[in-house]
Amino acid sequence: MSCNPAIGGTAKGHLVREIDALGGEMGKLADATGIHFRMLNRSKGPAVWSPRCQSDRQWYSREAKRRIGDQEGLTIIQESLGDLFVEKGSVVGIVTSGGERLGCKSLVLCSGTFLNALMHTGEKVSEGGRFGEPASSGLTERFARLGFSTGRLKTGTPPRLLIDSVDFGLTEEQLPDEPARPFSHKNRRILNPQIPMYLTYTTAETHRILRGGFDRSPLFTGRIKGVGPRYCPSIEDKINRFPERERHQIFLEPEGYETRVLYVNGFSTSLPEDVQRSAVATIPGLQRAEMLRPGYAVEYDFFPPHQLEQTLETKAIKGLFFAGQINGTSGYEEAAGQGLIAGINAAMRVKGGDPFVLHRGDAYIGVMIDDLINKSTEEPYRIFTSRAEYRLKLRQDNADSRLMRLGHRLGLVSDSELARLLQKEERIAAGKAFLRENRAAPSEVREMMERRGGKPIRESESLYQFLKRPEIEVKDIFDLPCAQLDGRVAALRGDIDSSERLSVEVKYEGYLRRQEIQIRQFEKNEHIRIPHDFDFASLRSLSNEGREKLQKVRPRSIGQASRISGMTVADVSVLMVSLLR
Repeated sequence: MSCNPAIGGTAKGHLVREIDALGGEMGKLADATGIHFRMLNRSKGPAVWSPRCQSDRQWYSREAKRRIGDQEGLTIIQESLGDLFVEKGSVVGIVTSGGERLGCKSLVLCSGTFLNALMHTGEKVSEGGRFGEPASSGLTERFARLGFSTGRLKTGTPPRLLIDSVDFGLTEEQLPDEPARPFSHKNRRILNPQIPMYLTYTTAETHRILRGGFDRSPLFTGRIKGVGPRYCPSIEDKINRFPERERHQIFLEPEGYETRVLYVNGFSTSLPEDVQRSAVATIPGLQRAEMLRPGYAVEYDFFPPHQLEQTLETKAIKGLFFAGQINGTSGYEEAAGQGLIAGINAAMRVKGGDPFVLHRGDAYIGVMIDDLINKSTEEPYRIFTSRAEYRLKLRQDNADSRLMRLGHRLGLVSDSELARLLQKEERIAAGKAFLRENRAAPSEVREMMERRGGKPIRESESLYQFLKRPEIEVKDIFDLPCAQLDGRVAALRGDIDSSERLSVEVKYEGYLRRQEIQIRQFEKNEHIRIPHDFDFASLRSLSNEGREKLQKVRPRSIGQASRISGMTVADVSVLMVSLLR
């Protein structure tokens, strides 16, 4: 875990649940090593509920290595990539930096933040993609000679503090959820002991000290050329962009059970070390904090992802796949989602199977990949629920029903896991049938409605209709006398995931039906395919910008063409007419 030892978060938690439903490891690793679980955004609608956990950094790494080592049929070679061999437009092998040549039909490159990477702390600059790890040099130039365009991005990390030097009595304790909700559909509960995290805030004095270091900040002096993430800015960037804000949240997160290292979430910075130390000491609880390591920024090369197919195979070289920050994304969850899709398609290429593509109506993974390919990546890409048009359908709680059958078909999900899903869906269906068949009389719910502040019912109505009321939760239904007479309710009562999903699907039934119609309309344009060798330059009726965008991205369908940033409705219509002819 290279930076913040956490998994999930807003929309990122959706990705982890989808990765798990397809047979990936991230959710299982998080469940095995998580020390603080929370469901974010519970005060909002279910479309944006997002699981997140803090993990034990060292434990996570050990568990990940163990799982990789136990994988049957996998050979692990710990080396750097020196070069690759391409014949007739396809990758045929690599050579390691040690000179060993390895043949291959597929190659997935996931280089993180290491390509020509520089680390910045104030005026100090050193080569490296992460603390204590060297940069990878020469590969960017090799790919440029193969015809790839490149860019430069930036990310950052905060200082690390000694836990024993922090006065947590001056901070706000953040307790984990009880009970903790697992990421993986395979797990019923979290057994790890849960520990609290802590919240504090910057002060006016913090901001004054940080501003005093701007003249030595590589971010403002122009030494950093790469663009940083707009939605996860450094502390100096926050203060510069939002001068009216009197304070900013700082989360203090222990990096594990046994380590004494504290992660200062919200204080990512590349300011000089002396400025960092002085500023940290002005934050409540951190007045005597001992800094173990200052924060720093990392600047690195990436390859703009318009150069990829939706399988994450490069358009220029067959069999070569890119995944993660090499595609301009930010975050482990985004990288894991891409890695899974690239890995599946690399295997399909070797086996001669069909490409595996997720669309915007299928998963957040599909939204992310579609965004990367069709929209310009001028800053590190981060997934958000607002990026998904169909987010009520793409909830974290139904990722298993959306994707697990696909994972099973690929051989990544076991028969027993699929059987558990089918049992869960049967329980939900039986619960809906029970709600439709049974009714609540006004006298049975009068007291409950008075407590909830809702309008009383004047005549009996089905429990299904009763559950649609916003003030009523599914557990309220379980407490009704009529609900205790049926075994189907008993099966749901002890199953939080199934009962919660039942409630969401009943309450938002109309909205969900409307989104299904929208998705079907969306899919019509996805089925209008564009030939690989289509000559966009020959369409004289296209605008200059439209022609330029189409030639750059080379979309594979009308739907994809319509989502390219800068494409007008008129340009899409011209393209459609030409294809129909």
